[in-house]
Amino acid sequence: MNLSRIKDETIHAEYVKRFTIPAGEAILSSLAAANHFRAFFADASKKEKFLVCFLNGQNKVLATEVLFTGSLTSSAVYPREVVSRVLDLGSAAVLLGHNHPSGSTTPSPEDREVTQKLQRILENIDVKVLDHIIIGGPDYYSFADSGII
Repeated sequence: MNLSRIKDETIHAEYVKRFTIPAGEAILSSLAAANHFRAFFADASKKEKFLVCFLNGQNKVLATEVLFTGSLTSSAVYPREVVSRVLDLGSAAVLLGHNHPSGSTTPSPEDREVTQKLQRILENIDVKVLDHIIIGGPDYYSFADSGII
């Protein structure tokens, strides 16, 4: 048993709990979404993580979950898993987020592709993708603010 790893995970879980928007409250801007997601990357991980914030019909947080963890430069995203959690939670909308450990917030062609793919799939079950946030160091990029979503 690695007690150091368990301690780090416990500290990170407490950090996420303290610095994210709790269930039942709304996320009202891309900056608020970025700050909400940023807490999930505070463990100084050098791996790319893909998160989904599930929202109800009034755009209030139901849950936020790390659905996929990848490598330093990529994370595989499986739309089937996103849809499964959307249905499990009864979500009406989602906010997508992931980090770029490199610090760059410029969306890659793959970032754009997965966003469009998830938009198409979720639209078919009447779920809106409100934004996709990329966190890179202290900066963020919002697909909605950039007119892509």
